[in-house]
Amino acid sequence: MGVFYLAIPVGTAAGYILGGKLSLHHGWRFPFYVAAIPGFLLALSVLFLSEPERGRFDSLKETAERGTILGLARNPAFWTVTLGMAAMTFALGGIQVWMPTFLSRVRGYSLKSANEIFGTIVVVDGLIASLAGGWLGDRLLPRMRGSYYFVSAVSMALGVPVMIVALFSGGQAMIAGIWAAAFLLLVNTAPLNAALINSVGAHIRATAIAVNIFIFHLLGDVPSPSLMGYIADRHSLQTAFILPVIAMAISSAILFYGMRFAPPVRRQAPLSVESAAE
Repeated sequence: MGVFYLAIPVGTAAGYILGGKLSLHHGWRFPFYVAAIPGFLLALSVLFLSEPERGRFDSLKETAERGTILGLARNPAFWTVTLGMAAMTFALGGIQVWMPTFLSRVRGYSLKSANEIFGTIVVVDGLIASLAGGWLGDRLLPRMRGSYYFVSAVSMALGVPVMIVALFSGGQAMIAGIWAAAFLLLVNTAPLNAALINSVGAHIRATAIAVNIFIFHLLGDVPSPSLMGYIADRHSLQTAFILPVIAMAISSAILFYGMRFAPPVRRQAPLSVESAAE
């Protein structure tokens, strides 16, 4: 999951850096045309991928909660990770949209410099944090079945004071705060998605992920930029950033609570040569 989700910080940072450079010379529409090209090529390549057998490597017992679509409604492991992700996405979405503007309007950076600074922070933090979060969750798993929830809950809790420092300080302290806050937010990517996958059985996993994505976008990065803009219009952009801080605290509380519902994960023995051949 950590390796897979490296795509998010790398893609986001590429958008900030390339978008900031290209839009200055070719207009704001041009970066969207450039971004469409790799997406089109990837879509074509997916046509030639074979579908792996579902559940082949799953070791968890199927239950009504884990194995049926209706069971999602009464699956606390699924709902706590989904609502925790929604609160995290609310914070992350608002920060991603408004941080370059904050650096430009409130802290006096040019918009080009703000995009480059924040883009660099996202790509470097994202590369390290995505791998670190996945590694730490796996490392703790033998001793703590809720390790994926725990790693994310702790990182979100630590992100609250760090984000406050980033918002209400200036100079190097502010930049350091943004670096640390982005790292603590992006640590969650791999463990939360691993917790989501473990919360349901293989045969409803695609549906569960679809429901999860719908909910965390609906409650997360869809409303957060607009709500922050609303508050910024009536108070200040700095005040608007209190919303992501509150969301981070809510996410941490939900995920700490969700630890008790994490299913036990048994490690499978490696496949023998004969069974792998079959």
